[in-house]
Amino acid sequence: MATQLLFYNTAVPVSQEKHGDLSVKTGNSYAFSKEVNSVPLTAVEFSLAAAEYPIVFAGNEESVMPAVILGARENENLFVGDDGLWKGKYIPAFVRRYPFVFSSDPSGKQFILNIDEGFEGANRDGRGERLFDSDGTQTQYLKNVLNFLQEYQAHFQRTQAYCKRLKELDLLQPMQAQFNLAEGEKRSLSGFQVVNREKLKEIGQEDLAKMMKTDELECTFMHLYSLRHFNDMVGLMATKPAEDSNAPVLTDEAAGSTETVQ
Repeated sequence: MATQLLFYNTAVPVSQEKHGDLSVKTGNSYAFSKEVNSVPLTAVEFSLAAAEYPIVFAGNEESVMPAVILGARENENLFVGDDGLWKGKYIPAFVRRYPFVFSSDPSGKQFILNIDEGFEGANRDGRGERLFDSDGTQTQYLKNVLNFLQEYQAHFQRTQAYCKRLKELDLLQPMQAQFNLAEGEKRSLSGFQVVNREKLKEIGQEDLAKMMKTDELECTFMHLYSLRHFNDMVGLMATKPAEDSNAPVLTDEAAGSTETVQ
């Protein structure tokens, strides 16, 4: 499972000199994300995302970030149809912000707005919304984009603090999801972590109070609740009715223990 820039291919800094005559035409097509099986998620999105998607944690020994699982194979997004429409009710902010994205300067203190020039809706024919007026000033559309990404970055930083606490309390464990489809096909998805329920029960009162005060405990419970949506994915993958398939199994990669997700 990977969580990089994913569908951004040619992201370049936005400038009046280079994009003074550029327009952006967005619509209801999310075909650009049809080959990603997960996208990053911020903590503020948990309440909406947990109602539809499994929320896990991805990263390395140094840091992790939440992500929603969208498919059981590397190049598979089960929530984008052949018509490009998103099948779920909630669309993650990481997807909604496309084709724009922030990058940081060498100091890491300032952020630079980028646009993926490979986006099919980017044009110089006047279709959609202009980024700059004829006099070179930012349009209201571009200002709204900047506000959205600034809010996203603030939520991202708060989410990093939440994940840091999970790491410090050693609450995460590597897991693997195993799917047995009705037609006999077997799939597995690895490279992610989940909160260890038993370790969560053992944290001290002081840490518990901190997590309660910052809403991190609520996020953790929503994460654990969301894992049942692995079972929904069986129905999306199966060519036969979902009830003919076995419920997916979460396997602790380290200990080898298993848990059936209902």
